[in-house]
Amino acid sequence: MRKLILYHGSPEIIQNPEYGKGKSYNDYGKGFYCTQHPDLAKEWACTENTDGYANKYEIDTEGLSILNLSSDEYTILHWLALLMNYRKFRISTPVMKRGEEWLKTHFLIDLSSYDAVIGYRADDSYFSFARAFVNNEISLAQLSYAMRLGKLGEQFVLKSPEAFKRIRFISYELSDNTIYYAKRKARDDEARENYRFELKKDDIEGLYMRDIIREEIKADDPRLR
Repeated sequence: MRKLILYHGSPEIIQNPEYGKGKSYNDYGKGFYCTQHPDLAKEWACTENTDGYANKYEIDTEGLSILNLSSDEYTILHWLALLMNYRKFRISTPVMKRGEEWLKTHFLIDLSSYDAVIGYRADDSYFSFARAFVNNEISLAQLSYAMRLGKLGEQFVLKSPEAFKRIRFISYELSDNTIYYAKRKARDDEARENYRFELKKDDIEGLYMRDIIREEIKADDPRLR
């Protein structure tokens, strides 16, 4: 038995998470989005001028089928393919359209057999970094660097009825927007500033979306590691 403590940031106190609720266009589709870091949950819980709650839970993960996108068998392009599949992307150029098609064809993971997913959370800044890569504006190395900016952390997302059966509410803490909204904004601002600095570097030898399409690079290519 392996028990984890999870936190869910929300404007509400949620004692009984319900399977099937949530937005279908979140990072990994419908699910209950959590983190193992209480401060991150508090940042996600509030908006400017509005407090929220960091709901605390325990979950028994023994026997659950969990997709961990940070494990060695996956690359950042697997995460990006999922993002392209579930989030609302504005396709503005031909290379972006072809990039979306290539990623979905060769890197998209079927989540239907998994009880939970562990992976990046695409806040506004990170979503823009991902979009820039698919549009051939930044290299894979620059995207990988950008995803480490701001110490964003990972999400633990409940996806199946079995996972929802396992989660138990423990308590909640208030998230003061004057503290945690400011922290979230500062994290985002820092990530964007560091990203702009990284873009000043000329990654001539880097691997770009157009290269991946042209050279038909797939998940087993060592250049993606």
